[in-house]
Amino acid sequence: MAKKFIDVMDTSFRDGFQSVYGARVLMDDFFPAVEAAKEAGITHFEFGGGARFQSLYFYLNEDAFAMMDRFRAIVGKDANLQTLARGVNTVTLDTGSSELIDLHAKLFAKHGTTTIRNFDALNDVNNLKFSGECIVKYGLKHEITITLMDLPPNCKGAHDVPFYEKILKEILAAEIPFHSICFKDASGTSNPNKIYETIKMARKILPQDTHIRLHTHETAGVSIACYLAALEAGVDGIDLAAAPVSGGTSQPDILTMMHALKGKDYDLGGFEEEKILKYEEVLKDCLKEYFLPPEATMVNPLIPFSPMPGGALTANTQMMRDNNILDKFPQVIHAMREVVEKGGFGTSVTPVSQFYFQQAFNNVMFGPWKKIAEGYGKMVLGYFGKTPVAPDTNIVELASKQLNLEPTTELAINIADKDEGKSIAYTKTLLEKEGIETSEENIFIAAACKEKGIAFLKGEAKVNIRKLASMPKPMSVDENKFTVAVNGNKYHVEVSYGFDKDVNVKSVKKVEENKNIISSNSTSSVDAENEVLAGISGNVFKIYVNEGEEVKSGQAIMVLEAMKMEIEVNAPKDGIISELCIKIGDTVNEGEVLAIYKN
Repeated sequence: MAKKFIDVMDTSFRDGFQSVYGARVLMDDFFPAVEAAKEAGITHFEFGGGARFQSLYFYLNEDAFAMMDRFRAIVGKDANLQTLARGVNTVTLDTGSSELIDLHAKLFAKHGTTTIRNFDALNDVNNLKFSGECIVKYGLKHEITITLMDLPPNCKGAHDVPFYEKILKEILAAEIPFHSICFKDASGTSNPNKIYETIKMARKILPQDTHIRLHTHETAGVSIACYLAALEAGVDGIDLAAAPVSGGTSQPDILTMMHALKGKDYDLGGFEEEKILKYEEVLKDCLKEYFLPPEATMVNPLIPFSPMPGGALTANTQMMRDNNILDKFPQVIHAMREVVEKGGFGTSVTPVSQFYFQQAFNNVMFGPWKKIAEGYGKMVLGYFGKTPVAPDTNIVELASKQLNLEPTTELAINIADKDEGKSIAYTKTLLEKEGIETSEENIFIAAACKEKGIAFLKGEAKVNIRKLASMPKPMSVDENKFTVAVNGNKYHVEVSYGFDKDVNVKSVKKVEENKNIISSNSTSSVDAENEVLAGISGNVFKIYVNEGEEVKSGQAIMVLEAMKMEIEVNAPKDGIISELCIKIGDTVNEGEVLAIYKN
């Protein structure tokens, strides 16, 4: 009896890069590995979309469309090149207008895409209908998707087999055109038995020739068990990656899965071990200069308690490294559970996973529920669609008050279509003001990436990647020398090991009272000398005032960007700004002086 052929999509160059390197890998560095993958017999690649669209403009000063064209040229016309789209969000973190959703499908078809995997993090079928129709309209294969996760222990709220059956029947009833279906678990938290029962359920409901796939991550340590369960239940395709972007926060390794299937009646992609080994050696060599975050290689048993997708985990830890706040990561992960429970149990996958992380981050940095993150707040208020379970009423009330928005049940796409700022005409006007060509590609880049897209098109984008050669060297620290403050006096103290040596007080200096105190629920503070200080590390994104300008207490004077959030810095009192100590694009640390009031 012939073995069942299992189609394998190699996710190394999209989800692998996102899950391990926060999507920050330069195209010229990895293209030799694409050639090696082709030589190894791989014909199905995930090659763009998702975070590997915006990240190229945000961090790499590269054009995603140019990368896609070059990728297609390497693998040839017959390869199945797949991208990831987020329903009405396409490849952004916000809802797009009908015009932009249509343009997304048109441009991705133009630039080498074969298949688009299309999902909605809330599993709101309304968000999949128009986007799916656009994908098919431009001759692409539409892989419609249901997003999965397990809930933390003792939590109840969707995400069981009956819930997924309900969503699948809604997809069929809506008559959305699709060529295949994927069950996507970005956090890797679904247990193997639920995976088995979900695939069996889908097999019974869908036509027998429907191509069914499973996507998961190794983050929680059960990915191989889930794939084995899915294969037993009748799945036709799975997603795998190649070392060093396999395992840990990414997909299981191709070779690991081949080993797990020895003696079973499955032909995994028709692959040969030696050819895959050679491909992985090339990929390792291509990426040898990149900093490999230790958390990207780990299985984390706490992830089922606070579901954080592999792709979002390393993207967020990379941003926390950039902002010198990585020490807060365990607290943020711990805060995730409450955020998920009170937010309506949307699947922890982009953009909802980012909303969860941002709210958990705010709860840690500013105090529980003191500052509602815009994305999280809009989600619980209904602006991105219907959550699987109604959000906590107190959180809805808080979000409405802080964001000055009323709850809504209007379709997300209809809300976007009413927003002039999301129209193609508006984006063209922005480009024309900057003297930039109004090509369809440039329009989409500017609409999807906002100011950073415009900066790229003007040649002002910066490269922000972590290679070993550019990593800061550890500082030399005298472990026996300290500075302590006692009753307002500062002492420089040298401590010796043992019991019979005196502590030598080198000098004494009076500490100025109330110096550099930063409020925990504000982004800035002022010391006795009229300095406006950063309350959080980040990048200077916008500056609203000029030197010599009079400001009122509470007035926004600038915006810092941290963790994909825009955080306003407000004037703490009335006065005149005599000096701006920063400029747009600067990176600032917590406590750094941003501006100075006139005496």
